[in-house]
Amino acid sequence: MTYEETLHYLYTRVPVFQHSGASAYKPGLGTSIALDDYLGNPHKAYKTIHVAGTNGKGSVSHLLAAILRQSGFKVGLYTSPHLVDFRERIRVNGKKISQDYVADFIERHRAFFEPLQPSFFELTSSMAFEYFRDQRVDYAVIEAGLGGRLDSTNIITPILSIITNISLDHTRFLGDTVEKIAAEKAGIIKRGVPVLLGLAEKHSVFEVFRSAAREAKAPFHYALNLGMLEGTASLSSRHWKFPSVEYGEVIGELAGEAQQFNAITVFSALHLLREACGVDILPEAVHEGFGHVTRLTGLMGRWQTLRTHPTVVCDTGHNVGGWKHLAEHLKVLRQYYRRIYMIVGMANDKDVDGVLALMPQEACYFFTQASVERAMPAGDFAERARRRGLSGTVCDTVGDAVGMALGRAREEDLVFIGGSTFVVADALPLFMKEDEYK
Repeated sequence: MTYEETLHYLYTRVPVFQHSGASAYKPGLGTSIALDDYLGNPHKAYKTIHVAGTNGKGSVSHLLAAILRQSGFKVGLYTSPHLVDFRERIRVNGKKISQDYVADFIERHRAFFEPLQPSFFELTSSMAFEYFRDQRVDYAVIEAGLGGRLDSTNIITPILSIITNISLDHTRFLGDTVEKIAAEKAGIIKRGVPVLLGLAEKHSVFEVFRSAAREAKAPFHYALNLGMLEGTASLSSRHWKFPSVEYGEVIGELAGEAQQFNAITVFSALHLLREACGVDILPEAVHEGFGHVTRLTGLMGRWQTLRTHPTVVCDTGHNVGGWKHLAEHLKVLRQYYRRIYMIVGMANDKDVDGVLALMPQEACYFFTQASVERAMPAGDFAERARRRGLSGTVCDTVGDAVGMALGRAREEDLVFIGGSTFVVADALPLFMKEDEYK
């Protein structure tokens, strides 16, 4: 099969949560273990760092991968979902897995896995683990997909487990309280393996993780207690400045209110990797990783500037936890721009009203829907927004919304694109050169 035929096979023969949601969710590790045993347990050939959490795990994973790479290691990075190209999910030192490898993996192993009927995520996790072994990586940063305890990635035994934070998301599968969701995420804690919690907004959530770590005899660390910043981080319209204890002032390329908490988690993780795991982290690598994470890893969609005059940014924040930070950042930026235009849509399985309540009242809206089954119809979304006092134009596609917003915005305006990872995914190719995502 060609690469294009392989993608068609993956999207039509195995259930894809990114596209269809609940019907593709397949909890349990049985299939992942069977695939892993068949492949010869490839994840045991290198050291891993496991990252779970509701928000921020993508940014944390990419920052760690960038810093490890700049420290001289060969680093695998497995994340989800992808935005433009499937191969974004699996990278080594920032370079996407080759089209030939993807096609060859499916062709070589389909006789074994087809009777198992794996999910898309189970199959791609196995592909990533084998690819990293074939590439002889030193470390692999593995981002959990949905949850933790029953997530396909949870067959690994890492040198460090990281949980970024907890908020309500995927409640149908993980539980309807933050404590229940925390219990699922805590499932990545392994016996004797150090565990780092980035942020717990409720003491009850903190206790879920501390208790799970105690039961597993895993050294437990809370990022805010480690004191990795001396003083307060400062945010301009473009960057964060972090007064780190161990590396001096570090400039973060990623803007957005949430990046302050992500950075504290990363600085804490680096401290533990050095002190508890014996990883040689170079100080200059920390500065380079924070300052150039998008170039070093291919990270997209985290308060990413797509153009200027007018300024167009996108962000993949798609739940209440993420929008608490986005709303704060938009409020700060209001002073820098004449007007804010919002191109927004959401998936139909999210807390739509909770997110809409956080969106700025004074902005001009273009309500749209992404090109996936899970997208809430633009008209329905606009009606829900209207009940929250938000008004604007209904656009059938993200492309239509972008065209209308750019036609109306002036040079001194801000155009925001988001509400859903899939809205961002539809928008990115409109601003990228074709060779940037091939």
